[in-house]
Amino acid sequence: MTEQQNGTAKARQLLGMKGAAEGETSIWKIRLQLMKPVTWIPLMWGVVCGAASSGGYTWTGDNILKAAACMLLSGPLMAGYTQTLNDFYDREIDAINEPYRPIPSGAISVPQVATQIIILLLSGLILCYELDVWAGHEQPSLLYLTLGGAFLAYIYSAPPLKLKQNGWLGNYALGASYIALPWWAGHALFGKLDWKVAILTLIYSLAGLGIAVINDFKSVEGDRQLGLKSLPVMFGITAAAWICVLAIDIFQAGMAGYLVTIHENIYAIVLVLLIIPQIALQNIYFLRDPLENDVKYQASAQPFLVLGMLVVGLALGHAGI
Repeated sequence: MTEQQNGTAKARQLLGMKGAAEGETSIWKIRLQLMKPVTWIPLMWGVVCGAASSGGYTWTGDNILKAAACMLLSGPLMAGYTQTLNDFYDREIDAINEPYRPIPSGAISVPQVATQIIILLLSGLILCYELDVWAGHEQPSLLYLTLGGAFLAYIYSAPPLKLKQNGWLGNYALGASYIALPWWAGHALFGKLDWKVAILTLIYSLAGLGIAVINDFKSVEGDRQLGLKSLPVMFGITAAAWICVLAIDIFQAGMAGYLVTIHENIYAIVLVLLIIPQIALQNIYFLRDPLENDVKYQASAQPFLVLGMLVVGLALGHAGI
């Protein structure tokens, strides 16, 4: 392995990505790898979108600090908790698909992982309560959202429910966790979260189902051996790839159509312009070879999805939805 390849592998390890380096001995780097920092970004961005849709965010020092604290809650703490919990319950699958992961490789013990899960969860609950106090909420809405998210993460990964065993339900739960939950948190922090916004973001989370499916391609063999019904296992690689891209494109396009109905035409046009290069990249990379190009596709096309989320948030905030 060249020096450049070794550096790339070490970076992938710290970010919790496929193709990571092996043999790391630093317990703090191993703990960080368990938390998969690469997964924090969409959730932190979701908070920004929620703040935008609330219509109540202004660029004051106090609001910037609130938003940063909420991003810490959604990303490093709760996403870190979710990813560590998932690795804990997926250690048998990872031993087949990703044996370099910290638990199957023996780099960290099971009691150490359990301790990390508890500390991240408790830290998240304390922070969300403090944010409710800071925002002056009569009802601790952020605490409720965090408890709901923690419960969803548990039933997604842990038996007996283990939602991830069901390709449709599990992937939608993951998509909603990445889009709706942090969106709700950001919106509730700076405005009043109502059912209309909640339902709109849950519908938009169906685009997140497609993003969640992409993560299943790296673990097809292990899922098949252990009887997990991911979409690539149930429908095959090609069909699952098409399900993935259609979910992403159709529900984003549907949201653009909704923006037209509330007379936010400029935002709708911008959203469509973001969908076009996304479709092109789906054809260039993902549909041609989902197993080889899953990470490359995510890196190139996902920015258009997350920018589209912000466009929708700004449109809803401008319309006063």
